[in-house]
Amino acid sequence: MATILIVEDDENARLLTEANLKRFYNTLTAANGREALDILGREHADLILSDIMMPEIDGLEMAKTLRASGNDIPIIFMTAKRSAEDKVEGFSTGVDDYMVKPIEYGELLCRIRALLRRAQISDAKVIRIGTLSMDSETHVVSYDGENIELTKKEFDLLFRLLSYPNRIFTKNQLLDAVWGQTSPSGEDTVKVHISKLRNKTQGIGEFEIVSLKGIGYKAIVKESGDVR
Repeated sequence: MATILIVEDDENARLLTEANLKRFYNTLTAANGREALDILGREHADLILSDIMMPEIDGLEMAKTLRASGNDIPIIFMTAKRSAEDKVEGFSTGVDDYMVKPIEYGELLCRIRALLRRAQISDAKVIRIGTLSMDSETHVVSYDGENIELTKKEFDLLFRLLSYPNRIFTKNQLLDAVWGQTSPSGEDTVKVHISKLRNKTQGIGEFEIVSLKGIGYKAIVKESGDVR
């Protein structure tokens, strides 16, 4: 499941946006651009929804900072600034989309899905790679018609890796994504679960979980997958 960072200084608007998205995505929140940049320094996010007019660092400066550093994370501005000049200024920072408040959340969800598809970021419910199938709603894993018994954490960890083939995740990123930011578990928990996953999936040739010493893990998919 993709992770959306919501950047909004109005608490009510921030909570409302989070409530409309959390049924479909993991969410992170920040009250201004400075908080957002701090979060992105330690957390993984797949897309940013941001207001423009905010204290400390506004949306425009945040977007410029990200693009100047080479970060191409998709960004959607949600703002009360509606003139053509405002939109030109917004797009000139390198953002991907622009919505004028008040936000219609059905339309916002459609735009998020389109941007994630364009960026090849998965908000998939089912992953199919060769004869391997993973369903995130039922937590059923099958290979060649036979079910594979995984714990919920093992499933979530593998689903995360296979949703983003060849993307490197640090142990801390996987720990936060699967166990949660408030979990007392440490990096060794991720290492143990990766070992268990390798043992349980060693007969599956469609993918391989690769360790990158001192960095983290990634999944290499050996066949084209159908992710939806």
